[in-house]
Amino acid sequence: MFSGSYRRLWLYAIAIAILIFLLLPIIVVIPMSFSAARFLEFPPQQWSLRWYESFFKSPEWIAATWVSLRVGFFTVMVSVPLGIAAAYGLNSSLTWFSKLSEVVLITPVIVPVIIVAIGVFYLYAQVGLVNTILGLVLVDSVLAIPFVVVTMMAGFQRFDFNQERVARSLGASHLRAFWTITLPQLRRSIAASCAFAFFVALDEVVIALFVSGGLGSTLTKRMFTSLRDEVSPAIAAISTMLITISLVLMLVTQLRPPARRVERDTSKILQ
Repeated sequence: MFSGSYRRLWLYAIAIAILIFLLLPIIVVIPMSFSAARFLEFPPQQWSLRWYESFFKSPEWIAATWVSLRVGFFTVMVSVPLGIAAAYGLNSSLTWFSKLSEVVLITPVIVPVIIVAIGVFYLYAQVGLVNTILGLVLVDSVLAIPFVVVTMMAGFQRFDFNQERVARSLGASHLRAFWTITLPQLRRSIAASCAFAFFVALDEVVIALFVSGGLGSTLTKRMFTSLRDEVSPAIAAISTMLITISLVLMLVTQLRPPARRVERDTSKILQ
């Protein structure tokens, strides 16, 4: 009875070792953010909130945070609807063109970011989008769409499209059936897509180094330049807050909303 479990012990040990390896930087960064020392030290000799206070009292850090939050929000607004539409179309079509389109949509993940950054910089220099919120949103949306497409295609593959066909047979337009029947049942996939798109925009630094600067710098770019000029524990404090935000968003996306009955949605169409 226990022989199979014992044979899998090596697999459990490897999985635990990998998790520790992945979590070790977080375990180190969080205590350093509460250090009272002027430079990074682990473990901290004295504990303090001075670096969190330094962040919230710094106009430069707050301005960079505001830029990153705006870019992340608008990236979600652009990439998620486009990604949902693309995933819906790819899932509805089985032609060679749809397969080719899927490869093209995934390409931004395959191409090295530094190549994208160089190309985007020269393009933006020609059209005047360097150091603009619009420029950052456009390029971050390109990077986020592949994650949205993959996430939504997984959701569409689990969805029973007969429910949408029934709604259309009862007189609903294609758009209304999609809006009232399909989308409400894919809320978890949509929430995960929004989280992925926001994380991509919030975490991106290579392209931001090329196309943002001054008061338009993102938080990650300012963190990078701060590490280059002076290794301050404020970086650890900011990293801790970003980790907390990421964990909270991931937990929110995993919360299962109360199920809605399809019959109730279908009845609205008949009204």
